[in-house]
Amino acid sequence: MSRKSAPVRPPVVPPPAGVRVGRSLAVGLVRACRPRQWLKNVLTFAAPAAAGVLTTWPGVRDSLIAFAAFCLAASATYLFNDAADAEADRNHPRKRFRPIAAGIVPVPVARITGVLLLVAGLAVGLAGGWRLGLVVAGYLALTFSYTIWLKHQPVVDLVAVAGCHVVRAYAGAVAVAVPVTSWFLVVITLGSLLLVAGKREAELRAQERKGVKLTNAANSRNAGKSRGTRSTLSVYTTSYLSGVRSMTSGAMIVTYCLWALQEHKGTALGFYALSIVPFVLVVLRHALLVDRGIGEEPEELALRDRPLQLFLVLLLLLLAIGIYLT
Repeated sequence: MSRKSAPVRPPVVPPPAGVRVGRSLAVGLVRACRPRQWLKNVLTFAAPAAAGVLTTWPGVRDSLIAFAAFCLAASATYLFNDAADAEADRNHPRKRFRPIAAGIVPVPVARITGVLLLVAGLAVGLAGGWRLGLVVAGYLALTFSYTIWLKHQPVVDLVAVAGCHVVRAYAGAVAVAVPVTSWFLVVITLGSLLLVAGKREAELRAQERKGVKLTNAANSRNAGKSRGTRSTLSVYTTSYLSGVRSMTSGAMIVTYCLWALQEHKGTALGFYALSIVPFVLVVLRHALLVDRGIGEEPEELALRDRPLQLFLVLLLLLLAIGIYLT
């Protein structure tokens, strides 16, 4: 009689650098809310800052209300998204360490917490006025549409994620009741599309370096779920995403230059004109990082890449002088 062979256990792979696997439910819930990605909600301050109202208490207060509402709403969508993708995330080399995929936070707990945060986000938004509450509701509708369906649709998924960033920026203008100029909307829209295309390209380059091959486009959704990858990555190519990046970055730079040079006069014009230099450097630095395959998490780049931080600080400093001190 032959003995039954013992089941082969997969090798234990340590979590990637920077990923912590905690065992506490409370800590896991906080991590599942992705507080680092709240950095995206700083966009709610863009319109108030450009309008010059952040020197007043009402302007600061209303901007903070919009920021808090979007942090709560965004965390709710992260919880629902991770709960829906838990099975697929367990097959991903990095995402499998997320609290829900790792089993630290049970799916029902994540969904209940998501509902509570969703209600809280809407309540805070309504505290800033019904218009802000309506924008928060629109953001939630867009993100849930993305989670359920849009993220599986090539090209549309890029526009949907970029749209979420634009809604954040628009919410800041609604919160402080300042008009949104066409220049502002165009630059924000192009910048958002640039970041999303760069994120997808970096993800695809990372997969190619690891030798990950997906099935053809007809089976893209199943391939994405089985391998823990984005289904649309089986459709995209690096050349296509690089082309989208080139197109949007070029258009954004031209638009910003026209805004800086044509919409301002007097002393302020000099500072706005100077701001073109760090603005272009930010775009070029981002392009370099994406081309090296390290732009999967744009918020991480802003927190860790020193040259990018320097260019951003210089850009914000020149804009602040042009807006508030001239």
